Amino acid sequence: MVHGSASVGASALARTTGWCFRLLVLGFVVYAGHVVLGLGGRRSDAFFNDGMYNVILLGSALVMLARALTARSHRLALILISAALFTWALGDLYYTVFFSSLANPPFPSFDDALYLSFYPLCYLGLGLLIRAQFRGVSPVLWMDGLIAGLGLSALAAGLVLEPILTATGGSVAAVATNLAYPVGDLLLILVALAVVGLSGWRPGWLWALITLSLTAMAAADIVYLYRVAINSYVEGSWWEALWPLSSLLLVYALSSRSPGQSRAVRPGWRTVAVPTAGTLAALGVLFVDHGTTQVNDPARYLALATVLVAVVRIVLTFRASQVRERRSRVEALTDPLTGLGNRRMLTEDLEATIGIASDEDPRIVVLYDLNGFKHYNDSFGHPAGDTLLIRLGQNLAATVAAHGRAYRMGGDEFCALLRPGNAPIEALVASTTASLAESGDGFEIDAAHGVVVIPFEASTASDALQLADRRLYAAKDRRPSGVTRQLRSVLLQVLDERQSSLHEHLEGVAALAFAVGRRMDLDPEALDVVVRAAELHDIGKMAIPDSILNKPGPLNAEEWAFMRRHTVLGERILSAAPALIPVSRLVRSSHERWDGNGYPDGLAGEDIPLGSRIILACDAYDAMTTARVYSGAKTTEDALAELSRCAGTHFDREVIESLLAVIRAESHPVLERLGDSLADAFGGPVALFPS
Repeated sequence: MVHGSASVGASALARTTGWCFRLLVLGFVVYAGHVVLGLGGRRSDAFFNDGMYNVILLGSALVMLARALTARSHRLALILISAALFTWALGDLYYTVFFSSLANPPFPSFDDALYLSFYPLCYLGLGLLIRAQFRGVSPVLWMDGLIAGLGLSALAAGLVLEPILTATGGSVAAVATNLAYPVGDLLLILVALAVVGLSGWRPGWLWALITLSLTAMAAADIVYLYRVAINSYVEGSWWEALWPLSSLLLVYALSSRSPGQSRAVRPGWRTVAVPTAGTLAALGVLFVDHGTTQVNDPARYLALATVLVAVVRIVLTFRASQVRERRSRVEALTDPLTGLGNRRMLTEDLEATIGIASDEDPRIVVLYDLNGFKHYNDSFGHPAGDTLLIRLGQNLAATVAAHGRAYRMGGDEFCALLRPGNAPIEALVASTTASLAESGDGFEIDAAHGVVVIPFEASTASDALQLADRRLYAAKDRRPSGVTRQLRSVLLQVLDERQSSLHEHLEGVAALAFAVGRRMDLDPEALDVVVRAAELHDIGKMAIPDSILNKPGPLNAEEWAFMRRHTVLGERILSAAPALIPVSRLVRSSHERWDGNGYPDGLAGEDIPLGSRIILACDAYDAMTTARVYSGAKTTEDALAELSRCAGTHFDREVIESLLAVIRAESHPVLERLGDSLADAFGGPVALFPS
């Protein structure tokens, strides 16, 4: 009930002050008609210049106070502004009552103290409004407003303060009081322009009216001081109407509109034009000061301050530009969901890595794809899926932090670019893969991966990613559901059961084929097929009787004819799986000779696939250096000598040269350093890389 009564009382007070304000506006129109047009004649000067003038000022202060008491927001600011209007009105009333009839009133006096109290009270009130409305505004906009205010204040000081300063004299109190008025007025201009600058030079009606009010007050004060300084002041001049007009504009602005939060300012020519005008005005003042005409100190100092603030503004703008550029680059290179680097960042980092990786200091690229994530997403929804991706990304980033950087390629694919150093690659890859595993009620997620070693397997970022992608999906195929993986595993297991020594032979041939193919700059995809074919090139021997395979002596013609069928049988077995058809073609030609005396098709020279030529040479070297039931092992030098002797007849001379370089220069040190575990690091489903 009390609250309802208070609301009714506030409404009644608002209506009353509204009517009072209308009466004040009407009184001002009559007053302005007198001072501008001379309505009422000279006999009514006292009524208008003293009575009506003071009523308008005091009434404006009372209306402003009523508005402050009923305001729901910014009450302290409005009370301070109403107090400023009161001190101004009381100063005029005091002067009218005590000094208007005196020819030489005392100066300074109590009315000056009241007048000058207006400035700090008004500044405080406006400052609170500005802080409330422009909270969070860019410092550059503050600088723009300050530049415009200081520059134009410097211009105003240079134009009108000179006679005022020249006429200023007497006691310290008199000089201080005389200077306080123009300084206060210049600050009013500065505040007005600063507010307009903060709004991006689109102040809206509220601040447009406040700016107009402050400008009118400052203009009236400066004209008055100038007239007094040159002894041309006449009471009742038309420009004196600017004082009551200023108070009415201020009351109307703050009574009819409540300051709200400022909107974001869009950059444009308007935001540049006004601070530029302020800076040019200040430079003009300084230019004149260095000529034959000397500018007064306030104008000079205001101009200097303008230039200094302009310099600060340039620095702030440059810093903001750098921040925006860095933010834009980060956004362009960062996955927005996980905060990891994106594909673009990975490509840039890979290009840089290609240039610094070496045989002694290799890098590895690991591409991951989550298994089971689609089921998780479908079961628990996309928000839960996004949360899980963030968690897994953080896990991967923490795991690889000591060796490199993690990336998200998109969807449920991640990547890591690592410098293993002395850490075992197998263990490093295993730990990163484990960081992408999660399980719970109704779901289980793990990751398949494909690995590429730089510079051994790729010389460009594109090659590295393509090969890693191929190996990733080959690894996914190795899962229990992969038909190709099942077929390969079955074939290798049968070979191992049939002839266990053959398994080690295939590993050795595949390792050499990889090193030779890499030295001959095979592209990653072709190299991958060669290694697969080297691993499976003897798969057709499953159909060869044990009596022939294990015969301790030389084979007769019939047995050789039977043995030479194993490449065709191998092709037939492998081509049953579409994914292994490219491999089967190399297996068929893996015993063709450069001079055309090989089998099964008698191909010669470059008609033989390069991969088959590589496998033939590597197979021969491994066979010569391995003890068999029918012969002992040759030494490395003897085997190399035999290969050199047969280059150009049995073997491709270029392939032999690469094989000799690989063995003699040990151009595959990573193989030797990591041993059997390297295969898993490469991610290839080959025997030399046991899973």
